[in-house]
Amino acid sequence: MRTAGIICEYNPLHKGHQWMMEEVRRQGMDAIVCAMSSNFVQRGEAAVADKFARAEMAVRCGADLVLELPAPWSANTAEKFALGGVTLLHKTGLVTDLAFGSECGDAAAVQRAAAVLDSEAYAETLRALLPSGDSFAVCRRRAVAQLAGEEMAAVLDRPNNNLGIEYCRAMHRIGAAMQVLTVPRLGADHDGATVDGIASASHIRGLLLSGETEEALALMPEAAAQVLRRELAAGRAPATLQSCERAMLGKLRQMSEEDFAPYDGGSEGLYRRFYRAVRTTATVEQLLEAAKTKRYPHARLRRMLLAAWLDMQETPDDVPYLRVLAANAIGRQLLRRMRDGGAPVLTKAADVAALGEAAEQLFTAEAAHTDLYALCRPDLGQSTCGSDWRASPIML
Repeated sequence: MRTAGIICEYNPLHKGHQWMMEEVRRQGMDAIVCAMSSNFVQRGEAAVADKFARAEMAVRCGADLVLELPAPWSANTAEKFALGGVTLLHKTGLVTDLAFGSECGDAAAVQRAAAVLDSEAYAETLRALLPSGDSFAVCRRRAVAQLAGEEMAAVLDRPNNNLGIEYCRAMHRIGAAMQVLTVPRLGADHDGATVDGIASASHIRGLLLSGETEEALALMPEAAAQVLRRELAAGRAPATLQSCERAMLGKLRQMSEEDFAPYDGGSEGLYRRFYRAVRTTATVEQLLEAAKTKRYPHARLRRMLLAAWLDMQETPDDVPYLRVLAANAIGRQLLRRMRDGGAPVLTKAADVAALGEAAEQLFTAEAAHTDLYALCRPDLGQSTCGSDWRASPIML
């Protein structure tokens, strides 16, 4: 049985996402397992709808089983996001093919780029370039251009190509024997508006946050739009960190300069700059603008801010459980096979202690993150604590 694994956010799920799952089926896959971001995403933001709603969207639009990628990986760098997702899919024992969209649509090119980034020559070249003061992304591209030429370096210029490269590196790192299946990204660019009827997730989020709800829903598959419409009507969406701005600033203003150090991520002294920005600005946007330089882009700063608010100091070495968010009939068959193979499947929160101390600690932290995420919802009445401990997977 050929089973595709997809690492995703679906924030929210749009027509391009649905097309990709359909294309993966056409490539001969019998089942699709998604490793989907928790309530906080890689940009350092709150997901527009919670993880269970987005998992339901996925199963209604082509996936068979959706597993949670916890916040320490889902709200992290591309490298850690990829490593967490690949590790989670590998632990199922069932995924034969890792599928992802890319701008180049060329699996071989993505794998060659990954090999360059994993080479000793690249590490040495990058170290020589970093003191220039340019961003990591700029230095990385220059290093690849020096070693493998401009054509190879150009693969790094597009965001989905970059994620695909990190997926390949993660597979090599953990020894995951999955085939690489990439399909060309259709429609709008990563942050673009509508092209050929397909808009980016960021464009849809922008419409939602500006009150253009019907325009946003029209850009989603009907099954996904119905789920989001329900969440909007209940006051659970759109979730945004702006709803928690005072709470975030209150936490940050109580922290000393040294308190920020564990969230730096690069041991480059960014935490000092971040601390000064906290003490001299009045809003989150002003804080990010004050701390930003060409070396420290907004995405990194947002992740640092989010990590400090959630108290996520370190990323665990392993993903100790496979938490089920949603499944259909095929997905339930996959779950039985996973359990039979000894995979650490988690469907009931009460069972997490049986999976070991690391699993219990991670789940407890994730439940606390969900309690804070609930404060991001537009209706404060939808923000009670403890939902992760009470929730059950959505079975369709």
